[in-house]
Amino acid sequence: MNALRQRTAGTATLERRDHGDQGWCPIEEIGGAPGADLSDSSLAQLNRTIESDVIPRLILAHRPASQHDQAPNVGDNTPNFQEVADFVDVLLVHDSAAAVNFVDLIRTRHVPLETVYLDLLTPAARRLGELWVADRCHFTDVTIALGQLQRMLRELSYAFCGKGLALEFGRRALLLSSPGEQHTFGALMVAEFLRRAGWDVSSEPGAMRKDVLDLVRREQFSVVGLSASCERHIEPLASTIRALRNESLNHSVGIMVGGQIFIEHPELVSYVGADATAADSREAVDQAENLLALRLARDGA
Repeated sequence: MNALRQRTAGTATLERRDHGDQGWCPIEEIGGAPGADLSDSSLAQLNRTIESDVIPRLILAHRPASQHDQAPNVGDNTPNFQEVADFVDVLLVHDSAAAVNFVDLIRTRHVPLETVYLDLLTPAARRLGELWVADRCHFTDVTIALGQLQRMLRELSYAFCGKGLALEFGRRALLLSSPGEQHTFGALMVAEFLRRAGWDVSSEPGAMRKDVLDLVRREQFSVVGLSASCERHIEPLASTIRALRNESLNHSVGIMVGGQIFIEHPELVSYVGADATAADSREAVDQAENLLALRLARDGA
C-alpha cells in the first residue's frame, strides 16, 4: 500500500529521519538546521509542530492493520485479465441482461463482492476509458457502457454496504470529479467503499464549481475527494482545490485525489495541493481515515 502522501507547505527543506515510516520532517519550519540555537519563539514553534504534526503521524504509523489487510486471498477465483476483457466486450454491445449475468456467474464462484468491485468493475471502467482515448471505441458506446456499470453499482449497493457502520463524529466526505472530467465511475466506486465504512458521503460528480463552493460554505466536510483521469485536468483541479481550502467551512479539510494520472505521476499530488492519494477505492477509505485522524489530533492539541 502506498504511504500517505502529505502536502508540505512552501519550499521547506525535507530531511528523512531514521524512524522507519514516520515520514518527512520539515526542518526549516521547526527551528533551522540541526545544531542551531533556538530562540523562545522557535522552541514554541517546535512544540506546536510536534503536537500538531509529528505526534499524529507517529500515531498513524503504528495503527493496527485494518480488517481488509488481514482478509484471506481469494486466489484463483479473482477475475483475471481475460475475464475483464470479455466483460468489456459484453458492455460494449449494450446488453444489460448479459452484463448482469456475467457478474452473477463470477459471484457463483464465491468471489467476495469487494473483489468484484475492485477486480472486475473498476478495471472494466478503466479499460473503457483506454479504448476511448485510443479512439478504438466511440464516445457514445463508452458512455452507455459506463452507464451500465453505474446501474450495477446501484443494484449491488445494498448487498455491498448493508447498513454500514454506525456514523461517528466528523465522518463526512464530499466526492467530486475534476472540472471537465467525463469519467465519474471512480468517484461513485469510492463512495460505495466509504459508505460501507460508516461515512456519510455526498457524491457530486459533474457538479459545477460554483455549486460545489456553495456547498462547502454551508456544510462541514472532513474530507473532499476529487478524481482526474488525464493531464489536461490538472490545472483546473489545482485551482479548484485552492478555492475549496479558501471557502470551506472546515478550514482544516483534508483533500484527497485519485485517478490514473496520479498513479502514473504521484508527484502531481503535491502539485495540485492535495494531502493524499489512493491507488484504489479500498485504499481511499484508509486515506480518508488517516486524514480524519490527523484533523482530530490537531483539533485536540
